[in-house]
Parts: sequence; structure tokens; C-alpha cells
Amino acid sequence: MISMYGSSGKLVVSLIFTFVSVFVLCEYVIYYPVILRCSWPHIETVDSHLPLRALFLSDTHLLGAIKGHWLDKFRREWQMERAFQTSLWLLNPEIVFILGDVFDEGKWSSSQDWEDDVRRFKRIFRHPSHTELVVLIGNHDIGFHNEMTKQKLERFERVFNVTSARILTIKGVNFLLVNSVALHGDHCPICQRVEEELHKLSHALNCSIQVINNINLLSFISNYWIFLP
Repeated sequence: MISMYGSSGKLVVSLIFTFVSVFVLCEYVIYYPVILRCSWPHIETVDSHLPLRALFLSDTHLLGAIKGHWLDKFRREWQMERAFQTSLWLLNPEIVFILGDVFDEGKWSSSQDWEDDVRRFKRIFRHPSHTELVVLIGNHDIGFHNEMTKQKLERFERVFNVTSARILTIKGVNFLLVNSVALHGDHCPICQRVEEELHKLSHALNCSIQVINNINLLSFISNYWIFLP
């Protein structure tokens, strides 16, 4: 009798240990060997300028209150959180871009549902202060063009500190960030503002190119006169 209970106890302990080991492997450890297969490309640096480490993500589609089942949301968001946090720890990017469609139901969300979605986003994509997170606007965040409103656009811009068109410069690399939903070309009020801003940014970039060309031209002329026999 004692021997029987002893063997049963060992079996239970073995099953528990196996279950815990499989759980830890599948829910924590598995992300490390997968992400370790990724690496930054080797780039020859000039004048000791280190290359920019930028990580790009897209279409996270966090489920909302209308279509999202709680179990589906929990499972998806857990996997996204573990993958993102492991990537930050192993790859240590300097900047992370999320290229729109952060939420699945941003175009329908009430104020309360929106706040809940934002809270979950900030938990999943938390990041250290030395890593910058840049979030762009997608059609599921503010609605497709005919559903886009000023109120939905402004609440997204307010939360993520973005505008519909701007240039972000890091380590000499220019990133043009644009609200693509507003590029419908039908001259709606939001589209007009974005188009006007794009024209200003285009002029600014052209001016910077002209300045560089002028500097190169002056350098060429001065060198020409110096070496002229």
C-alpha cells in the first residue's frame, strides 16, 4: 500500500514538473532562440558614425470590445508582449516604428473602450527611456477615409504625440511620417491640411539638398582655383 501511494506521488510530481517545463518553454523560452536568429546587418561606418538600429512593426490590430473575445485577446496580447519585450532585450533597438493599424476597432471605439485599448497597448509595448517608440496612423485606428473624423484623428494624435505629416530625424536619417488615410486626393478638410504640410516638408527637404549641392559646388570651385596652373 505504501509503495503504491509512493509511486503515484512520484507520477503526480513528474506530471506537474513536465507541465511546468512545457509551459515555461512555450510561453517564455521559445521566443529567445527564434529572435536570436535575427541580427543587425554589418555596415561599414564612416567618420565613426554608428548606424541607426530601427525596428519596424505593423498591423498589431489589438482586438476591441465589439468583436474581440476576452480569451482571444488575452492569448494574442500575451504573445505580442513576450515577442516585443524579448526583441527589445536581445536586439536593443534605438527606435521602434509601428506602421499603423495599432487597434482593430479604433474606428468604432467609444471613449471608454478607447481608453482601455490604449492602456493595454502601453502595457504590451512598454519600453525603456533610451528606446523611442513612434506610432503611425492606420485606417483601423481612425476609420477609413469616409469614416475619418477630426475627433478620432485628434484623440490618436494626442495619445501617441504624432501629427499627420512630419519629418523625424535621428542620427542624420530622415523619416517622413504621413497619415496615409488622408491621401485620398478628394480635397477633404483633413486631406487638404496633410497635403499642405507635405508641400512644406517637400520644400524643406529640397532646400536642404540645394544647400548641400551649393556647398559641394563652392568646394569644387575653390579646389579648382587652388590647383589651377
